[in-house]
Amino acid sequence: MTVVLDSVERKEARRAAAIPARQRALSYLPATALVGDIVVISLTAVLATAGRNRLPVFQTGGSDVADQLGVVGPLMFVGWLLAIAAGGGYQRSVFGAGPDEYRRVLNASLTVAAAVGIGCYLAKFPLSRGFFLLAIGLGIPLLLLSRFALRRALHKAHRKGLLRHRVVIVGRPSHIDEIAAVLNRETWLGYDVVGAATPLGHVADTTGSGIRVLGDADDLAAVSARAEADIVFFASGAFRTSSDMRRAAYELEQHRTQVVVAPSVTDVARERVTIRPVGGLPLMHLDQARSAKASRWAKRTFDLVGAVALITVLSPLIVVAAARVWAFDHGPILFRQIRTGRDGVEFRCFKFRTMVVDAEARLERLHAEAGFEGGLFKMKDDPRITKPGTWLRRFSIDELPQLFNVVRGEMSLVGPRPPLPSEVATYDDDMRRRLRVLPGMTGLWQVSGRSDLSWEEATRLDIYYVDNWSMLQDLSILVRTVGAVFGSRGAY
Repeated sequence: MTVVLDSVERKEARRAAAIPARQRALSYLPATALVGDIVVISLTAVLATAGRNRLPVFQTGGSDVADQLGVVGPLMFVGWLLAIAAGGGYQRSVFGAGPDEYRRVLNASLTVAAAVGIGCYLAKFPLSRGFFLLAIGLGIPLLLLSRFALRRALHKAHRKGLLRHRVVIVGRPSHIDEIAAVLNRETWLGYDVVGAATPLGHVADTTGSGIRVLGDADDLAAVSARAEADIVFFASGAFRTSSDMRRAAYELEQHRTQVVVAPSVTDVARERVTIRPVGGLPLMHLDQARSAKASRWAKRTFDLVGAVALITVLSPLIVVAAARVWAFDHGPILFRQIRTGRDGVEFRCFKFRTMVVDAEARLERLHAEAGFEGGLFKMKDDPRITKPGTWLRRFSIDELPQLFNVVRGEMSLVGPRPPLPSEVATYDDDMRRRLRVLPGMTGLWQVSGRSDLSWEEATRLDIYYVDNWSMLQDLSILVRTVGAVFGSRGAY
């Protein structure tokens, strides 16, 4: 018995020693965020004080605001941090992904603003309104920016293979492969799938995608310990009853292993998901796809105003690009190609010509040489591309004439890639959902890698955009497009 206990203790000691190598830095995330918030709030107090005393708009002849900070300053400083902590802004689960972290920091900050304003009014304390407005107006954006910088640093570390979680997925092999595909694709999440556990009776050594099966779901705690897993994902079909799942979660809890339940739902944005516990049963409600909202007047107004503004600002660049195309071989400046728009309506899509005049005649031979089998044809070092065309493509300047397609209502600033009619002819029912909205000059496909993406991945991103459209997502894609263009990733 003593030998067995000693063996168990040694295993636990080895596990305790192994955890810091992967998890110690992650355990410091809340403390790092706290230090960042302290620095930001301190900086905000200094800037707000200086602004109140020096900016002419706040010069009202009152006393120096520093006299008031001896009372309100410490209360506001500590209260702000306590409000963020009380709102869950330092919980480890909010770091790394999702909007919860930002929302909690924002809600806590607004609560502090309301409490300070109401408190000073009720206590008749003469707090400078200039200081108050500057502190809140600067503090909230700086706090959110600090959290954003911390998240970007964490994502960068994950992509480099640092601070990653070891993951075991338990469930039916088909669903294990679905979840693993998402986790392996989104490297910024920081999950390394090290193995799987399947229901009793599954005899294969690997799943369909090649993930090693480490054992049965009935012996999950031991499987997790052998794999030194930090997180266990419960996928569909993992357990026969809810009691089995609850018992497995209890056992993993004793080993300090985190449990994540992964329902058989993918590519659904958080805004469409609502969890409502009913009688102890957490029910997931999915809102309808948002493709209809992407066709409303607000998006059309945004597209029209944005396109006209961009044409006005970029008109010198457009003229220079047109001149370079014409000067090279005196051929047509624009390349007009039939593309398929919303609801299958075809239109002429405008681009600056970046290839030789007989590019279409050479296409069949290039298809044969490249072994092209369908989808969107792209190749690096395409011999048909002209010298000015290389420059135009590198920075996506060749696509600027599509702004006129946007003005005409044939395209949107943001949307799925406009497909060729030959591509649409091969669409199945799922892929036809891409045609529910206007095609876009940019979209998730572009900011995620453009031509470096596989055909299946580009299609998946387009369908995700259509089903989960929001104006905030459009704004985010436009901002990310700037980085994608100047980075020239996947541009050829």
